[in-house]
Amino acid sequence: MKYTQLGRTGLKVSRLVLGTMNFGPQTDESDSHALMDAALDAGVNFFDTANVYGWGENKGRTEEILGTWFAQGGDRRDKVVLATKVYGNMGADGEAWPNHDKLSALNIRRAVDASLQRLRTDHIDLYQFHHVDRSTPIDEIWQAIDVLIQQGKILYAGSSNFSGYKIAQANERARQRGGYGLVSEQCIYNLVQRDAEMEVIPAAQEYGLGVIPWSPLHGGLLGGAIRKERDGGGARSTSGRSADALADPKLRARIQAYEDLLEKHGLEPGEAGLAWLLTRPGITGPISGPRTREQLDSALRAVELELSDEVLAALDEIFPGPGPSPENFAW
Repeated sequence: MKYTQLGRTGLKVSRLVLGTMNFGPQTDESDSHALMDAALDAGVNFFDTANVYGWGENKGRTEEILGTWFAQGGDRRDKVVLATKVYGNMGADGEAWPNHDKLSALNIRRAVDASLQRLRTDHIDLYQFHHVDRSTPIDEIWQAIDVLIQQGKILYAGSSNFSGYKIAQANERARQRGGYGLVSEQCIYNLVQRDAEMEVIPAAQEYGLGVIPWSPLHGGLLGGAIRKERDGGGARSTSGRSADALADPKLRARIQAYEDLLEKHGLEPGEAGLAWLLTRPGITGPISGPRTREQLDSALRAVELELSDEVLAALDEIFPGPGPSPENFAW
């Protein structure tokens, strides 16, 4: 496994992040534990989750599965850099209650204690804001985070789904308060969706945030979706975001060109899509959310895969980036 430092921190993390969103809804507890053991054995030390994972009436279930895995001992917790998130309402669907969501000081305090209990640990290494909270003053958010750091309940704070100006705003205010600010940004970023290159990634680099891409294969679209569709790869291969995208003739043609290119070079689409992200400036590591051991093994191979200049250039031709801001939209 290859490692890098998380943004400007001294924290060393693996260049592949184990995403746990499928643990519970798609993968049962026993299989989830086996996947985490395999990931740790392969050197993956960065695990990402969120308090709402488990979804619906089972919100929090994913954190509970991590907690029972940590409880098995064997230095599991000590070896893992643990990241979770706060923002979403933890009530069952349709049972939202005031002050049980977003980033008020009250909800942050309540949410972190609940996550610690489910995770069966005394601290969270990276506590991430799952979304921008437009109704809570940034000073209130940082005040709550400062208290948690002083209490030893969290070590670092990160953002997810923030715009570039929100990253700048949050870190400038943290600096004025004498705080450390955000150390990471988790955003959607892949060959199909490269908007983060305009302002989010440059802002993250400017302020020393590590960038952690989610949906690195765009919901499976970059994992060989057309080939799986043709070969009868199952309903999941052409469902959700992937199915919607393949219904667009222009995008479908680009995905076909992508798959043809990689077949020509003897590369697996999913592994190439992850490997491309590892070549991008400012990227700490993509989040891989495997449901099976086969998917985990594929993601691990991507860390070792080196794409040639010819392949990288061809990928840019198929999926051109937006270019820097403001040049991409100004004269």
